[in-house]
Amino acid sequence: MIYLLISIILLAVLLAAGQSFINANPKALARKLRLIGGLFLIGLAALFAFGGRFVFAVPLFGLGLSVLGISGLRGLAGGYKPTKTSGQKSRVRTAMVEMELDHDSGAMTGTVLTGRYEGRGLDDLGDEDLEAFWRETSRDDQSRKLVEAYLDRRLAGWRENFQPDGAERQGSPASPGAMTDEEAYQILGLSPDAGDAEIRAAHRRLMMKVHPDQGGSGFLAAKINEAKDTLLRGH
Repeated sequence: MIYLLISIILLAVLLAAGQSFINANPKALARKLRLIGGLFLIGLAALFAFGGRFVFAVPLFGLGLSVLGISGLRGLAGGYKPTKTSGQKSRVRTAMVEMELDHDSGAMTGTVLTGRYEGRGLDDLGDEDLEAFWRETSRDDQSRKLVEAYLDRRLAGWRENFQPDGAERQGSPASPGAMTDEEAYQILGLSPDAGDAEIRAAHRRLMMKVHPDQGGSGFLAAKINEAKDTLLRGH
């Protein structure tokens, strides 16, 4: 009898997996396969336990929970609300600078990628060097906006004190193109297996820190909105 039940469960799993292969995109398919595999192992463990074969039931149950993980548990609970993980960071990269935002403190740090200060951290630059680098970013509008977001947090009054280079280029460069999924995950500080609920939660959490109404950066807020839209379109 127990083997008949196992066969029925296995058949149901195969049918469900076949349907997933037909309809799901790769990311959704990976999550569904983890959910189905974990549930199958837990169901199999229950059958062995019912038959008194605990020597098989216990390891199968543990393996099933391991396969499910957080993604699987999210699929089981429709009302799942992801909890905030401490230590998460967002990264935004442009042609001249890479900026990192700490989700817990809202602190921003940056690294210069090109030019006179290449390889140096923005935190290590004095006010005069920061002004000089800010003038260098006139070559790239995206980099300038990112550096200005950093300056808004570090130097009150910099907009009145810094003097632009008289040779600054007029106008903005062409758009760098559509944001990739990899960039979007970095901006939201998420791993590639994050689900819709985690994407929306990260977006809400970051917007509370960088929205212009909260004294944040319009450029960063736009990037965070674009990252959310990019990932939700792919789910």
